[in-house]
Amino acid sequence: MQSQPTEPAPTAADYYSVNRGGGLFSEGISQRIGARIAVRAHKHRLTPTVLTIFNLGLGCLTSFVVIAAAGPVAEDRIWAAPIGLIALIGWQLAYAFDCSDGQLARVTGQSSAAGGRLDVLCDVAVQSALVAALAATAKAQEPDTPAWLLAAFAATWMVNLVTSVMQGGEQASSMVTSRSLPIRLVKLVRDYGAVVALAGVVLTVAPQWTVWFVALFTLINGGFLAASIAFTGRAALRS
Repeated sequence: MQSQPTEPAPTAADYYSVNRGGGLFSEGISQRIGARIAVRAHKHRLTPTVLTIFNLGLGCLTSFVVIAAAGPVAEDRIWAAPIGLIALIGWQLAYAFDCSDGQLARVTGQSSAAGGRLDVLCDVAVQSALVAALAATAKAQEPDTPAWLLAAFAATWMVNLVTSVMQGGEQASSMVTSRSLPIRLVKLVRDYGAVVALAGVVLTVAPQWTVWFVALFTLINGGFLAASIAFTGRAALRS
């Protein structure tokens, strides 16, 4: 009796083909790393939920290291570069796991409503910890940083996460649909992979600039929120 031939395991290209984008940086780097993680996960029979938990653990652990080191780095008791590199690599790898869980779920047919909810909740936890790490560093480097700025930074940071979740439904829309290179370069300011990479670089080479990073992305995310309200409000009035 002949055994039935087994189907070949999905390749990195198979996983990458079902990626959900995220921006020029995320598509070019984070999603590709995620596809390779998905290959290894499938080989070792790991479920998408396991990858989601890896994202949660690694992302939060990285942020906790940055928070614990914020004071000593500001006081020159420890070097900034190693802490910054931990942040740069840790946050990027956590995001790659976040990319990989969805790829693995879609390709292997393991998608579920509960898994999707867990993914979003873990993203909230990881990004909350990241915001806390950047705020702690900004405050340690510049003790006069106003509390309102840190609060506004934390509040507006979640705009990207909220709009990303909203893009998954039937009511999804985009203010700028063009995928031309100039437009995609401009949109890097909202590409999570690119933004956390920049945050890691700042923490590595010039942590004293963290307060300017905080101020810049408060303006960017706050401006995007205002534009989104205007865009959606106009569409609602026309409907």
